[in-house]
Amino acid sequence: MTAELPGSGETPSFDRDVKKLFRPMDREAMLGAFDLWSYEDVCKHATPILSELKSGGMPCDGAWPPAQVAVFEKWVAAGMPK
Repeated sequence: MTAELPGSGETPSFDRDVKKLFRPMDREAMLGAFDLWSYEDVCKHATPILSELKSGGMPCDGAWPPAQVAVFEKWVAAGMPK
């Protein structure tokens, strides 16, 4: 992934940091269930998404690097700021 991740002291936000972690192919694969580019949908499904990211089950073509999982996890822990 070439997207810049937030610094360790920064609180991730959905619009700036989380949304860009999901590629167009990830979004398309999940559109039958929910939209990975929708703040409301990702908030609603954040716990199962995080579980799948941590287990390596998502995305379907290979696990995210630990740094990306950490960004999503930190975003959830921070209260999912938009």
